[in-house]
Amino acid sequence: MLWTIAVILIILWALGLVSSYTMGGFIHILLVVAIIVVLLNVIQGRRG
Repeated sequence: MLWTIAVILIILWALGLVSSYTMGGFIHILLVVAIIVVLLNVIQGRRG
């Protein structure tokens, strides 16, 4: 589930980066959120 969300956020960021820079701040926030989600998933995976 977390991987799916992270991939969707990264794809949205990539599409936003390619299409226009008007929502640059929002897109970069999405990228940061996606990275955090991936890192949390990796950390939880190592614990489990």
